[in-house]
Amino acid sequence: MKVKDLRLNLIIAFVFIAGGLFIYRLFVLQIEQGDYYKAMAQGQQVQLSEMEGERGYVYFSNGEILAMNKEEPYLFISPAEIENKEEAIEAILKIIDVEESFLISLLEDEDSFYKVVKKEIGKEKADEIKALKLKGLYIGNDIKRYYPAGKTGSQIIGFVNRDKKGQYGIEGYYDEIIKGVSSIEKSERNPYSFSFRGISKDDLNGDNLTLTIDYNIQFMAEKLLEEGIEEYDAEGGNIIVMNPNTGAIIAMAQSPNFDPNNYGSSDSEHFKNTSIQEIFEPGSIFKPITMAMAINDGVITAETKYNDNLGYVQYSNERVSNYSNKSWGEVDMTTVLKRSINTGAIFVEKKLGHQSFYNYLEKFGYFEKSGIDLFGEVVSSNNEIKSALKNNTEISFGTASFGQGIAMTPLQMINSFSAIINGGTLYRPYVVQKINNQTIKPEIIRENIISQETSTELKKMLIEVVEDGFGHLAKIDGYWIGGKTGTSQIPYTSLGINKAGYSDNTWQTFMGFAPALNPQFIILVKLDSPKKVKTSEYSAVPIFNKLARYILNYWQVPYDYTKDLDKK
Repeated sequence: MKVKDLRLNLIIAFVFIAGGLFIYRLFVLQIEQGDYYKAMAQGQQVQLSEMEGERGYVYFSNGEILAMNKEEPYLFISPAEIENKEEAIEAILKIIDVEESFLISLLEDEDSFYKVVKKEIGKEKADEIKALKLKGLYIGNDIKRYYPAGKTGSQIIGFVNRDKKGQYGIEGYYDEIIKGVSSIEKSERNPYSFSFRGISKDDLNGDNLTLTIDYNIQFMAEKLLEEGIEEYDAEGGNIIVMNPNTGAIIAMAQSPNFDPNNYGSSDSEHFKNTSIQEIFEPGSIFKPITMAMAINDGVITAETKYNDNLGYVQYSNERVSNYSNKSWGEVDMTTVLKRSINTGAIFVEKKLGHQSFYNYLEKFGYFEKSGIDLFGEVVSSNNEIKSALKNNTEISFGTASFGQGIAMTPLQMINSFSAIINGGTLYRPYVVQKINNQTIKPEIIRENIISQETSTELKKMLIEVVEDGFGHLAKIDGYWIGGKTGTSQIPYTSLGINKAGYSDNTWQTFMGFAPALNPQFIILVKLDSPKKVKTSEYSAVPIFNKLARYILNYWQVPYDYTKDLDKK
């Protein structure tokens, strides 16, 4: 019995000691070191990884893609896995254009699992590398911004630099909302080894944008501009097509342009959108603005007569003349526009008064940015006209009345002109009509700048400019077209010459709209320093005619009249 009792007591003691040790170990694991082992367990079940969303797409109004993303393969090697360096080097050199010494230097880091050999190798070379099936040679994929339209709309879209930051145009202005978002995500494994993520990569992608720009009209505008620059030997130019009733930009072309897929090979000056980033003196396309001011204030009508018996106006020691120093005798205000008479515009501004003229300049937005949703818009200070008001400088107001000595961007000019043909409303111009599925509504800056009656009167007068004036080459059978020509001397300073006064170079412009009594579009054509023609009548006007014909046909705009069309 004693032996049995001893054995039983030993067993009981062992159980108590073992149990005590187990409880103590459990206490250590769960209480003292619980956080450590919990972290270890989570480390085996949870994986942290960085996810980066893609940049949003940009579409033309008709669905064509202007900016997208595409995978671009690149070659990287894992020196730690490469068993035969000579074989690897020889194989790579047969396919990829890199220096042998560069490869040797990469392979020297034998502990590395990742060394980039070359970016953007293309799919064909990537497939060749894969076909080698050499251990340690791998193909990765970068997401690169791609512009399928190439140069078309380049200054509108801008580009994305190597740091994935939007530059210029849409890419620059909307960078914060179209760029993808980065996020650290957890991947948890269940007993069957499936991984679950808390967020979809799609949730990190940037917003998609749909523009007001029509691809076909943009393409045609750029084509006609390039042809015009070559035909008239101009140094550059712009075409803007706009909906005057909303402020939506339908096309915005300029030359020279660039390829955003290869922006590094272009002159950085070509990145600027000169429609919003360079100022010019508009010349006679400004005369209808002056005329609208005075008609709206009731100081003149279309039938008001003016006697141009000299062909010039004398200001102390300076003389301001009509084109070719021609005098026109007694003329009405419609003829002032038809024959583009400088002295007639001066007469109108005097009837209006300097203060009222200046007040209208403010209402039409010439002292402020238009507010367009594109990167880098500038505005002219127009200090000369501000100083002229303060000092009562007559000649400055005289020349400003016909668009000389007052400066603006091409966009400001077409935007203000839109206000005189749409009933007096100044809109904020815009190029994005949708952010994802959210439609952007037109935004009014100012209303009732002029009355509906004044607007109607101006449109009738501008039809006469095309029917029987210097804008005659803008005529299109079946439609009433309104418009105004402009030829202005370029200041030396605008040519980069540090000299006061004006050069013999000219800006040649035409502002036209159709159908004239109910305009659906307005077009500004501007040529910089054309050498083969002296006036816009024979340069900018024919370009307008071709583009307006295209749009009227493309949109299937009904005729204003059909009389005599069958005879043509």
